[in-house]
Amino acid sequence: MDLTGLTLRVAAARPHVLLAAVPGGTAVRLAAERLLRARDWPQASTPAQADLLLVAGPDLPELRTPLERLWRDMPAPRARVHARTADEVEDALNAGRALLGPPAVRHASAAPPADAGGHREGDHGARERHEGDDQTPGHDGHGDHRGHGGHGGHSGGQTEMPGGLPMAGQGADRDGLTLDQLHLPLGPFLADWPAGLTVRLVLQGDVVQRVDVDEPARPFDDAAAEAFWVHPWLRAASGEPVPVGEAVRRRAAAHLDSLGRLLAVAGWPAEAVRARRLRDDLLYGAPRAAVAPRLERFTRRVGRSRTLAWLTRGIGVVTAQMAREAGVGGPAARAGGDVTSRYRQWLADIRHDLPRLEDPAPLDVAVEDSPRGPWSAEHPPSAALIALLPRLLEGAELAAARLVVASLDPDPDELVSRGVVEVARG
Repeated sequence: MDLTGLTLRVAAARPHVLLAAVPGGTAVRLAAERLLRARDWPQASTPAQADLLLVAGPDLPELRTPLERLWRDMPAPRARVHARTADEVEDALNAGRALLGPPAVRHASAAPPADAGGHREGDHGARERHEGDDQTPGHDGHGDHRGHGGHGGHSGGQTEMPGGLPMAGQGADRDGLTLDQLHLPLGPFLADWPAGLTVRLVLQGDVVQRVDVDEPARPFDDAAAEAFWVHPWLRAASGEPVPVGEAVRRRAAAHLDSLGRLLAVAGWPAEAVRARRLRDDLLYGAPRAAVAPRLERFTRRVGRSRTLAWLTRGIGVVTAQMAREAGVGGPAARAGGDVTSRYRQWLADIRHDLPRLEDPAPLDVAVEDSPRGPWSAEHPPSAALIALLPRLLEGAELAAARLVVASLDPDPDELVSRGVVEVARG
C-alpha cells in the first residue's frame, strides 16, 4: 500500500493552513481567512497541525528567521507559499495545494505564480517550497540574525533546549524564594495574535516577572505596507472626502476582528467564527438591514455570557489614570477597567455604529475615532497600547497574558504603514 501517496492525496485535498500574517498584511490575512472558510480548509493554530504555510503580507527581512522556524517545525508533507497582496491569495493557495499533491501533480505545477510586481516567488527568498528543499535558514542575503521567533528568539545568552526554548535560570520571586526563571517569547507568529508583535516574558513559576516588547519589523519597501483598519482616516487626513458610513463600517469590522481573536483565545471558537463572518459581511458592503439582526444577536449573546465574564474579570485592569499617563484613548480608555470591560466596550461601540453604516456625511478625523483611538500619524493609537503591555503583564499569571493582549489588540500595521513612516521621517 502506498502510504506516502495516500498521505499526499489527503493533505492536498483539504490542507491544514498555518497563516503567518506580517505587519502591513491585514488585507491579505482577511482575504485568506475568508477564502479558507469558503473552501472549508482547516486553519492550523500550530506548525505541528499544518500542511501548508501561507505567509500573508509584504516581505519583511527581519521576520525571515522566525518564518524559517515555523517552516522547520512543520511535519512532512508540507508546502510554503507567500501572498503579498489580497489578489494573490487564491493563486497562492492553489499553488500550495498543487505542491502538496503527488509528484506528477507537483511537476505539472512547478512554475510558481508571478506576484503583483511581476516577480516570481523566490526572487526574495520566500518562494513556494515543498519538503526536500535545502535552502539554508538565515542565508537570505540580508544578514538578518535577529531571533524573533515563537520558539526561541533572544535567549539572553542562555543555553537552549531542543525546539529552541531557553533553559531556566534562577531568581528570587516576590516572596523571597529562589525559583527557576524561564525566558519565553510570545510571537511574532501566534494564532490570534497581533501580526509580527513579539513580547518577551521572564517567568518564575507561572507568574510574569519582566516584559520586553520588540520594535515592530518594518517592510523592506515602505510603500508595500498599508494600515488597513485606519485607511479611511489616512485618506481623510490627506484631504480625500470619505463618508462617515465607510469609516464606522471599518471601525465596527475592526472591533469584530478583535472580538474574534479574544473569543478564540478564551476558548469560544463558535462565537469567534460568528464574529469573523459578521466582520467580513461589513467589509464586503452588506446593507445595514441585512446585518443588523445578526449583529444584535451576537452582541447580546457575548455581552451576557457569564462564563466569559468570569474568565476575564479582574485581569489587566487599566485605570483612567493609567490610560492618561500612557496616552491611551479609544475603547481601552473609555472602558476604564479589566478585560471584561474592554470587550463589552467593543460590543457597545458596534451597537452605536450600527445605525450609521450608510451615513454619507464627510468624515472628520478630529471627531470620529479610529478603531483604537483618536487618529494621529505622529502618535498612532496602537503605539500607546503596545507601550502599556509591560505594565499590565508584569505580575500577571501566564494564562492571563494572552487574554490581556487580545483585549487591547494593538495593530502593528499602524506603526509601519506608508503614511505613518512618511510622518516619522519628516
